[in-house]
Amino acid sequence: MMSRILSVLLLIVQPAFGAGPADQGDSLEEGMVNPGYHEQPAWFRQSFLDIREDIKEAGEQGKRLVLYFYQDGCPYCKKLLEINFSQQAIVDKTRNSLDVIAVNMWGDREVIDFKGEPTTEKQFATDLKVMFTPTLLFLDEQGKVIMRLNGYYPPHKFGTVVDYVGQHKEKEVSFRDYWARVSPPASTGKLHTDASYLQAPYRLAERGSGKPLLVLFEQKDCAPCDELHLDILKRKESADLLKRFDVVLLDMWSKTPLQTPGGVDSTAAEWSKQLSIQYAPSMVLFDESGQEVFRREAYLKAFHTQGSMDYVLSGAFKTQPSFQRYLRARVAELEAQGIHVDLMD
Repeated sequence: MMSRILSVLLLIVQPAFGAGPADQGDSLEEGMVNPGYHEQPAWFRQSFLDIREDIKEAGEQGKRLVLYFYQDGCPYCKKLLEINFSQQAIVDKTRNSLDVIAVNMWGDREVIDFKGEPTTEKQFATDLKVMFTPTLLFLDEQGKVIMRLNGYYPPHKFGTVVDYVGQHKEKEVSFRDYWARVSPPASTGKLHTDASYLQAPYRLAERGSGKPLLVLFEQKDCAPCDELHLDILKRKESADLLKRFDVVLLDMWSKTPLQTPGGVDSTAAEWSKQLSIQYAPSMVLFDESGQEVFRREAYLKAFHTQGSMDYVLSGAFKTQPSFQRYLRARVAELEAQGIHVDLMD
């Protein structure tokens, strides 16, 4: 109890309760670099990290709890904090309906988990299979995950998630259908098909190429899909990686018939729902045997998109379960070769 009281005193004297550049509550693992700290909003909930108690207290105020997993130097955490939370409308509706608690993906602070058991921030993140930052878990009053955001969602999409959870819309409609109804994005309005992609009929269990499989779940009204195809995938390094996959582009809402890598007859819409695809574009990557080994959701720029493909092609996913650590090693290797990496290019 005394150690927890001291922890709260430390939280109060710091400008933001998350771990800062020299936070005594966090320790970097050996060989890991702390490249920078992004200050969190003062309105984030200060907490003992007793998650069950936080859920209860949020409920008593008519709110729900959000667990925000971050790491220092994460450019997408920076975008979330500086872009999304610099928009008053998003801040207002988030504060009105949600309590946000930050959890350091690599932190050593004590957490009392959903079962009431003590653990650490980094073990808590591992137990919840947090592989990206930011990752946000939106919880209901019983601690059930209503929405999970693996990565950065731009303001218009993030604001819609806040509305969906804050207004308890999950009791009425799936988020996929809610998003389609309330917030169709402006875009070119077309799918970016390519002659090099696998063509219908999609018999994905019968490919026989010996290549891993990359499935792109997209939709016609999708500005991020436009950026993915008109910019990111057209870059030379992206194109070279893409050639080493069997690639399938599917409209996540369509009734296009297909055979899944597991040999099940389905449709694009049914399969995307089964895989819990919630965002366009989503990249789901399968190994040569047809087993899903990785997926990339939400908004990512070129380096992270290329890294996702190389993570599978290189087989790094077999020996390095943390995608973030793999990316750190990739950045270090490129920088050692004199190649500067701009994570937001």
